[in-house]
Amino acid sequence: MIFPLEELSKFKGGMYGITVAASRRAFQLANLAMYNDPDISSIVDENDGKVVSLAARQLFTGEVQYAIEEKKN
Repeated sequence: MIFPLEELSKFKGGMYGITVAASRRAFQLANLAMYNDPDISSIVDENDGKVVSLAARQLFTGEVQYAIEEKKN
């Protein structure tokens, strides 16, 4: 899987937020694949184990949603 540059060029949100979301999603995918979740393992295997590009694609295409929570004082 190639990094989704077309989706990146169309993205209108903050780069910090999407970067943090992609990092956290990649961590989730890696952990789920490591513990042999059959649904996630097959998706990660199809992507040659590249969880960062998979996470980015999922976020940019809207397959996975993210939200930035406001810190309450």
